[in-house]
Parts: sequence; structure tokens; C-alpha cells
Amino acid sequence: MRNLVSVLSAAVVLGLTSCQTTSTHQFAQPTGAWHTRSGQLAYQGARMSLIGEVLVRYTKGGDFELTFTKGPGVALLTLRADAAFGQAEGPLARGGWSGPLANVPARLRGWFALREKVLASSGSSSVTHTEAGESFHLRF
Repeated sequence: MRNLVSVLSAAVVLGLTSCQTTSTHQFAQPTGAWHTRSGQLAYQGARMSLIGEVLVRYTKGGDFELTFTKGPGVALLTLRADAAFGQAEGPLARGGWSGPLANVPARLRGWFALREKVLASSGSSSVTHTEAGESFHLRF
């Protein structure tokens, strides 16, 4: 009986410690030096089209945050990225993801490509990107 309790305890501990889904990567916290832009994002994918509000914050150094919402309090996607690491959360992330930008899953590549497009937009009032059957139109 004692062996059974030990085995069950070990299984529970192993199960709980292997379920970590949050990243230990530390992203830079937004400060007054960050650029902030808000507007609308029109997304068109193979199976859905959405138009919602977008909030983008970024630095000249490449730190980036994007929040895509549909109405007050309904976050569809939150992206965070720096030069090497990214994180995606929300229903459009389909389970979430975090890891090196070199390993972004196919379902999120278009979203993460928006980082480079926004950083290169030089204050333009719109950003457009198309990738793998998805299109993104941001208007600030």
C-alpha cells in the first residue's frame, strides 16, 4: 500500500509540474518611450473574416505588443514579441504559443509578420500584409 501511495504521489507531482504553459521569457514592460497606435484591423482567413479594434505598442528596438479585440473586453489575440522570442494568447492563437520567433507555428506566422510590417511602416496610417491565404489590413 505504501508503494502505491508513493507511486501515485510521484505521478501527481510529475503531472502538475509538466503542465506549465506560461513562458519564463521576460518581455520589456511598456514605458512612455513606447509608440502606441490604435485603430481597426480587418482579418481575412480561409474560414473566417473579422473586423475589430487593434492596439499596437512598439519600440525602436523591436519590442512589440498587439492586442486584437472585438467589442469591449473580448480579446481575440494578444501578441508579444522582441527580436528573438514571441508569445501569442487568445482564441485566435488556438491554444496559445510561446517560443523563439524562428519556430513560430504556421497558424501564427502571418500574425507575427505584422511586427516587421508595423515597425517598418514609419507612422503610416495603414499597414497591409498577406501571407499563406491570410490577409491583414490595419488602419490607424
